[in-house]
Amino acid sequence: MSDEQETNSRGRPINDGSSMTGNANNPNVAVSAPEVNRLRASGPILILAILFVVGAFLSWYFTWFGRELSDSDIASYLLDQKHPRRVQHALLQVQQRIERGDPNAEQWYPQLIQLSASPETEFRLTVAWLMGFDNKAEEFHQALLTLVRDPEPIVRRNAALALVRFDDPSGRAELLATLAPYQVSATADGVVVSTLKEGSPVARGAMLARMLARISQADKTVEIRSPLPGKLKKILAPSGSKVQQGEVLLTINSDEQSLWEALRGLSLIGETSDLPAIESFAQGGDTITDRIKQQAALTAKAIQSRANLNPRP
Repeated sequence: MSDEQETNSRGRPINDGSSMTGNANNPNVAVSAPEVNRLRASGPILILAILFVVGAFLSWYFTWFGRELSDSDIASYLLDQKHPRRVQHALLQVQQRIERGDPNAEQWYPQLIQLSASPETEFRLTVAWLMGFDNKAEEFHQALLTLVRDPEPIVRRNAALALVRFDDPSGRAELLATLAPYQVSATADGVVVSTLKEGSPVARGAMLARMLARISQADKTVEIRSPLPGKLKKILAPSGSKVQQGEVLLTINSDEQSLWEALRGLSLIGETSDLPAIESFAQGGDTITDRIKQQAALTAKAIQSRANLNPRP
């Protein structure tokens, strides 16, 4: 067959190698030269995809709070305030070691004291909570007495709860304040442009309102953000209102977890004068959960029992 392509015994054309390349696993399956080139060209893309997956995994792994840190890692992370997640990771590890009763945790106490004075709110609130796990450390006790007067309410609340573990009632006023609506004030003179709706749930840091304020001879938009988690209770300055710096714009009710923790703390350090505020939660309402009602009732009972055992002269 000189003019026609040679065929095999099944009548199929025999590849002469000019346009097709045989497959080593199956000689009858051929791969065209352009397809081979495409496979070669996809190599760098595949490598890039693998590197992307590996990079994403390493990024997650090294920021995952569940990863165990060595002593030297904890010490260095606590100093790395340029990377807040590292500091938070180290603080969590120190807390876990304190809870396990590890005496080596005391080596980081000086660094914790330093962080309690950090300008970063996240560090102060975490350290305030952590210090309650070692109620034998007098240096923690003294630091908490400062933190319970912190300008940020979330820090004060954590410090007040930690002080309860020291059997110190210095944070009692802050725990009572947790039961009452928190007032959010204007940070500058201006006009309220917009606000959330009453009853809206808010996270800490969520924007509550916008104001148009006169700052440095120019009109600027000022954002009012929530310092606490909870629910927007009442708007006192609706959109269009002219307000002055320090004027109350709205109030926020504490979230359920904060209420529950405050009530538990008051069950240990509360006084009979606190009962009206506590019993209002025990009586409840449509917005009060059964969990809060039950804890309020237990707290009131604990305070009354303590008063009966230690009557005032």
